Amino acid sequence: MYQLHIGSKNYSSWSLRPWILMKHFNIEFLEKNAPLDGEQAYREYVENGLLPCLYDDGFNVWDSLAIAEYLAEKHPEMWPKNPKARARARCIAAEMHSGFANLRCVMPMNIKLRAQGGDLVLSVKRDIERICSIWREARQLAEIGPYLFGAFSVADAMYAPVVWRLHCYNVALPDDVAIYRDVMLKHPAMKEWEQGALAEKLVLPQEDMLLEAFGGRR
Repeated sequence: MYQLHIGSKNYSSWSLRPWILMKHFNIEFLEKNAPLDGEQAYREYVENGLLPCLYDDGFNVWDSLAIAEYLAEKHPEMWPKNPKARARARCIAAEMHSGFANLRCVMPMNIKLRAQGGDLVLSVKRDIERICSIWREARQLAEIGPYLFGAFSVADAMYAPVVWRLHCYNVALPDDVAIYRDVMLKHPAMKEWEQGALAEKLVLPQEDMLLEAFGGRR
C-alpha cells in the first residue's frame, strides 16, 4: 500500500495536492501526518527534507507534481483524454507549481482563517486575474463534468489550495469563476481535508498579522 507523508492540513498547501488526487481516484493509501518540525526532521524519510512524500513499496517520490505524474503513469485517467486538453492541463499544473509567488506570500494557506477581505496589492491582483483566466480557458476546453477540463484531473488537484486561499481570504470573484470555486469547495475530499485542518491545535505566530491585515477570525 502507498504511504503518503503530509504536513499540517491547515497550512501545507503542497500536501493537499497529492492527497486530494488520491482520494478522488479512490487510491488506497496510508496517511502519515508529520509534525511541523522543519526540513531537518523530515529528512528521515525524504532526501530534500520537504513534504509531501509518497512511498511505494519502499521507493519514495517527493514533490507534489512529481507524485502526481508518478501516479498518473498507473492511472492515466488523472489527465484529460483529449490530447490538447491534456497538454493544456499540464501547462497550467506546471504554472501553478512554479508561479503565483505574490499570492502565496501575501495569502499563505490557512484553512481556519475567515477573513473579511479588503484591498489587495497590484501584484496579487494580477496573480488572481491570471488564475481566473486559466480557469475560464480550462472550462471552455471542458468536456462533460464540472471541473477544469470536465472531469477531475491533476490540474484540479494542483489548484485546490488556491481555491482555499480565495475562499478563506474572502476574495471576490466573477460569477463564472466563482462557480468553479464553489464546485471544488463541495468536493467530499475538500470537506474531509477541512475537517482535519479545523481539528489541528497548531497556531503559527503570523496568524495575528494575517488577521490584522485582512480582518476576520480564525
